[in-house]
Amino acid sequence: MRHFPIFLNLAGRNVVVSGAGECALAKLRLILKTEANVTVYGTDPHAKLRELATDGKLTLIERPIAEGDAIDAALLYGANEDAVEDARAAEIGRRAGALINIVDNLQDSQFITPAIVDRDPVTVAIGTEGAAPVLARDIKRRVEEMLPANLGTLARIGQAFRPVADALPMGSIRRAFWSAFYFDRGPRALSQGQAAVREELDELLNETLNGQAAIGHVALIGAGPGDPELLTMKARRLLHEADVVVTDRLVGPGILELARREAEIVEVGKTGFGPSWKQEDINALIVAKAAEGHKVARLKGGDVAIFARLDEEIEALDAHGLSWEIVPGITTASAAAASLGQSLTKRGRNKSFRIVTGHDVDGFAEQDWRDLAREGATAAIYMGRKASTFLRGRLMMYGAPEDTPITAIENVSRQNQRVLPSTLIDLPDMLSREGVNGPVILMLGLTPRAAEAAIPTLQSPQFQKVEA
Repeated sequence: MRHFPIFLNLAGRNVVVSGAGECALAKLRLILKTEANVTVYGTDPHAKLRELATDGKLTLIERPIAEGDAIDAALLYGANEDAVEDARAAEIGRRAGALINIVDNLQDSQFITPAIVDRDPVTVAIGTEGAAPVLARDIKRRVEEMLPANLGTLARIGQAFRPVADALPMGSIRRAFWSAFYFDRGPRALSQGQAAVREELDELLNETLNGQAAIGHVALIGAGPGDPELLTMKARRLLHEADVVVTDRLVGPGILELARREAEIVEVGKTGFGPSWKQEDINALIVAKAAEGHKVARLKGGDVAIFARLDEEIEALDAHGLSWEIVPGITTASAAAASLGQSLTKRGRNKSFRIVTGHDVDGFAEQDWRDLAREGATAAIYMGRKASTFLRGRLMMYGAPEDTPITAIENVSRQNQRVLPSTLIDLPDMLSREGVNGPVILMLGLTPRAAEAAIPTLQSPQFQKVEA
């Protein structure tokens, strides 16, 4: 490690910037977040620098830096975009005892400015020793996704409350108190305003002092179609905070790796026409874990509100007076359309889009077949693999042409995804021929955009315009 990471207190101290152009302005965006006294030296200053000076954010002196200008400065930045002038400014700074940074010159700099994630007073600094700035920026983006935007507000409220919380004994009890505040009770209360957060802190402190049991909470999370990068930021945060993760079979393994190492993971997979957890047993499990005071992440593939029996789990939690929240996810239908390069609705083709299931608790599911068979109809058919012969028969019975396009997408959005274009007449045989046995969605009326362009015959006559 060449550079030792520290956080330098700049409150009331002097920071000097030599240079008044775009380069200096870029550095100042970070420096001005501190409580330092900032002085900028340079000719022909950027208009934004004049504005900042007028607003009292910094002192602007319109001349090159000179000997004596860096006396008492903690830091000096050379941002002239001129090697000779930056070297001269650096020598002035060194003689004055300031630490020197020359922009884009790691070799002659005494310190570097890291990439920063700002959730004041929480600050995360990221550096790569100047070796890979693009990597630092990517890490910054990932950290920003992990840390909620309101984290700084919670930290400031918690900081003010610390003297009161000192009534708690040191060790695990105090750690549990702050964990409950920052990762559960505080974020939920903040949606009602800062006053509600302070009330929640008082209530949590009283509960902890009186030895009351922790209050559990269940997050019902749509985990998306499988690609971990399609998980929402909120889902990712709640998954990481969970004590217990209750997951369906269709949740991608990469998503489960985002859970804490200490978290208990319970798989409650369901397999169509095969051995499965009963829904009432899943309900009982999440109720029991929440009642024990755990934070539970209930993961469901796709969107939690589409064919996921969400209401039954909510009703079970309500019956026991347990708190819950819904976190929407990207539904498999949207991800499947993206893999085809198609939109779900298109002017001149379809004014509506339907999401249906191939089977339900009573067996193969009946639908409004006349509507699904009409010209231009599009639909996403979930759980349709074993119902493919039934679907073909019903659609053709109500007038759908044999060559109606229908595409099967297996393992949507995952590395082993397969896109299998077909026609209605050939659908069951194609699924058998291709050995499709993973989770699959059928996209009625849609073909891959590339195939549509390359092989016009794949397009159904019902989608072709007839010139008068």
